[in-house]
Amino acid sequence: MLRPALCSPTAWLQLGAHLCPPGRKPKPRGGPAGAPGSRARPLSARTVVNKVLARRKRKRRVSMAAAAAAAAAAAGPVFWRRLLGLLPGRPGLAALLGRLSDRLGRNPDRRRRRSPWLLLAPLLSPAVPVVTSPPCCLCAEGVHRFQWIRNLVPEFGVSSSHVRVLSSPAEFFELMKGQIKVAKRRVVMASLYLGIGPLEQELVDCLESTLEKSLQAKFPSGLRVSILLDFTRGSRGRKNSRTMLLPLLQRFPEQVRVSLFHTPNLRGLLRLLIPERFNETIGLQHIKVYLFDNNVILSGANLSDSYFTNRQDRYVFLQDCPEIADFFTELVDAVGDVSLQLQGDDTVQMVEGMVHPYKGDRAAYCRAANKRVMDVINSARTRQQMLHAQTFHSDPLLTQEDAAAAGDRRPAPDTWIYPLIQMKPFEIQIDEIVTETLLTEAERGAKVYLTTGYFNLTQAYMDLVLGTRAEYQILLASPEVNGFFGAKGVAGAIPAAYVHIERQFYSEVCSLGQQERVQLQEYWRRDWTFHAKGLWLYLAGSSLPCLTLIGSPNFGYRSVHRDLEAQIAIVTESRALQQQLHQEQEQLYRRAGVVSSATFEQPSRQVKLWVKMVTPLIKNFF
Repeated sequence: MLRPALCSPTAWLQLGAHLCPPGRKPKPRGGPAGAPGSRARPLSARTVVNKVLARRKRKRRVSMAAAAAAAAAAAGPVFWRRLLGLLPGRPGLAALLGRLSDRLGRNPDRRRRRSPWLLLAPLLSPAVPVVTSPPCCLCAEGVHRFQWIRNLVPEFGVSSSHVRVLSSPAEFFELMKGQIKVAKRRVVMASLYLGIGPLEQELVDCLESTLEKSLQAKFPSGLRVSILLDFTRGSRGRKNSRTMLLPLLQRFPEQVRVSLFHTPNLRGLLRLLIPERFNETIGLQHIKVYLFDNNVILSGANLSDSYFTNRQDRYVFLQDCPEIADFFTELVDAVGDVSLQLQGDDTVQMVEGMVHPYKGDRAAYCRAANKRVMDVINSARTRQQMLHAQTFHSDPLLTQEDAAAAGDRRPAPDTWIYPLIQMKPFEIQIDEIVTETLLTEAERGAKVYLTTGYFNLTQAYMDLVLGTRAEYQILLASPEVNGFFGAKGVAGAIPAAYVHIERQFYSEVCSLGQQERVQLQEYWRRDWTFHAKGLWLYLAGSSLPCLTLIGSPNFGYRSVHRDLEAQIAIVTESRALQQQLHQEQEQLYRRAGVVSSATFEQPSRQVKLWVKMVTPLIKNFF
């Protein structure tokens, strides 16, 4: 259980609802409370996810109860939380309260506003997953408030000295080359695509040189290179990611693996009729992980020249973290196993025994992919629990001082890494659940800095931003630094579509009178583009962030529903690392201007009528 002083009232409410539905007494697990050796059996990640999703479906059946939120702010949260506890089994009462609340809260100048029931978002969001392991008195995991995440994914405790935040594309590129050159055992790279310019060729040359050295060494290192890309994006044009990597496959067939993920949603006539480029809107492999022996770079950046020069993104370098490196190696291998394998003659084939993504049965393929990925998550989670128990709990009488004096146990970590995976085609929704819970639990006085290169939040995320209590600073790309700015054909209208979505959201903020609490900012930098995405959470009263999300998701419909995504949540108690994260956030926001009504009067913000009409139809594809 979480300690009361370190958990918000909302979290306790949700924990209670999850553990013990109304009218049912909790049953003790694993023997009588306090019995020697009794310990709750941890739920598997798949079980927790299924429970959360089932809970959501039940809540939809009584969604009329949400209308009661109009009075929530005036009547006080405690009363309404108690009242809402009665509603799940009483849909009639829920509907009655909804109608009364709707009538009381309605007046002429609010008719066009968003329904006031979104103010109830903190109560109707997914329950915080139950912490099934007892508090630990020897390690900091027993006290930090985000430990519920470990019920979904493995938890990796590290020293903050092993975490470094990078700030520029050039630094990212030079670090990549340096890490490839010294790799001895493995290089694992997952990206949307590999570009075809001279800088990308430089990376390929580094790989070739390192592989050559591994063969010529007196004691061969057994270096293995695994590259995971998207099939449609990596096959675009005559010269593409595949042709860039073929020489490596042909020269080092036993050491190099190139996997090309093909979404199972692009099949049949749809696959035959949709032309190149447009077929990429159906679904992609979007994970960005770059791994060298036991060092890992998590980023939103692809392997392309602009991402190495003048396209701003985010990057974090995890040094000497073998357990994290093992996890992401296994994750990329798992996705690779359900992907098409590039051959030396530029053909592709599936791993033997695996269902084909677009020729085979879609349901069977998705089930197999779900099992393959969830097995990685669950096995890593089990390993980390065992490691944690061996490190801190092998002797229940051992004090912290004794453990330090013994010298055979690791020091208590001050930073925790949680890998968050989102693969909706495979019914894996971990990142979505964690992100929604974090937004829900952001308390009054907390600050959330959220940034995305493509501002197209899902309806659920928008409702949480507009209906919860924390302050939000949302950073997005101005049209001039959007990656599609100046593109030919229909793609050239995409920046205008984002402006239209931005204006609609800003209008909602204004109609709800939330301009002071929710602020939009636009990034601008001459001759640069903007692709940074992620989140920084500052708890109430703190000037430094204690948590950040960093990786590939953009918080939009594509990230949640179409693409394969991965990011990490970094929770830290280290002031030095918190300072690094704060400086990263400040550096990005320093180049931004605040959005106001006057912003949309500028000539560059004028959106053509046809773009406004088409945007609602296509917003879920970009």
